[in-house]
Amino acid sequence: MKGWLEYIAARSALTLLGILPRPLARALGVQTVRLLYWLRPPLRRAAHWNLKLAFPDGSAGERRRVIRGVIRQVGWMAAEFSRFPRYTRESIERVVLLDGFENYAAARDRGKGVLFLTGHFSAWELAPFAQALFGHPLHFLARPIDNSRVNRLINGYRSFSGNRPINKNQSARAILSLLRAGETVGVLIDQNASLDEGVFVDFFGTPACTSSGLARVALRTDAAVVPGFLLWDSTLRKYRLRLDPAVELTRTGDDERDIRENTARFTRVVEDFARRNPDQWLWVHKRWKTRPPGEPPLYPF
Repeated sequence: MKGWLEYIAARSALTLLGILPRPLARALGVQTVRLLYWLRPPLRRAAHWNLKLAFPDGSAGERRRVIRGVIRQVGWMAAEFSRFPRYTRESIERVVLLDGFENYAAARDRGKGVLFLTGHFSAWELAPFAQALFGHPLHFLARPIDNSRVNRLINGYRSFSGNRPINKNQSARAILSLLRAGETVGVLIDQNASLDEGVFVDFFGTPACTSSGLARVALRTDAAVVPGFLLWDSTLRKYRLRLDPAVELTRTGDDERDIRENTARFTRVVEDFARRNPDQWLWVHKRWKTRPPGEPPLYPF
């Protein structure tokens, strides 16, 4: 019964937002996310603590300003997500500006597949969706939602433009096969990883356990790793989907050293975007939760 109620609530919310005019849907999305944020004290504590770690000289007022921006971005994303069934190539151009496509084209033309290096910025769900509508669908890693009905609903919306999800828990073989075929795979690399799947690299000056999967696959396949981030441009009043030149990989012949160094390079790319756009990155996640063996927790809650 609980599963059905969760599914009905999710479907009803998406349907309601989807039929509202876009400005009203975005406003309702922001108010809903603001309410959920205040109903979840762990999210508030994590956001403030993360911002203290990342910007130790920042004031409480600055942290509150950043968090308000994050809430706005996530609320807007909910509205955009609900409109996925309605978006077309023509309508998406009024919402998203594609910047740096030549970098993706050059990486794709190498013929060894493309790995998108990305993170939870702004309306991150819109980034792969828009790219597919621009004519270049991709596969993306997604951790399954526990409720299978809700999982199918969400993945159905994600796939309206031609993209296909890959179960994050069963991804290695699928990714290798796709890259051999010259396909593109999107990978979010900005969340805390467990000790068995990550390596420690600096993130805002503090070691953070970061998934090593992207580096391992890139080194094994020689696929191009292209940073791709979607950010809100307040001047244009549009989202800007920015695709940068492929990251140069380090290859010393020492596998573990190369995995760690390339993971650090990828993480510096994420940090650079988060540092310059702090109000567009998802600070509510315990990014520094996993610690090296024997080291005390960084979060006191």
